[in-house]
Amino acid sequence: MMQISINGEAREFTAPLSLLDLIDLLELKGKRIAIEQNGEIVPKSQHATSLLSEGDVLEMVVAVGGG
Repeated sequence: MMQISINGEAREFTAPLSLLDLIDLLELKGKRIAIEQNGEIVPKSQHATSLLSEGDVLEMVVAVGGG
């Protein structure tokens, strides 16, 4: 198990885990999402290849449409 922080909340997951795997686990697949990993924005094109590590700090924002 590895512990990471998502939007300030400590969570535990089984390693290895990519950002794309995490998006699937959190049921956010298909949504417009921005992810910052340890202070760096990760482009959507790199979600499948960006692996999470123990102690990573993520900020995740899901875009919501409206007017």
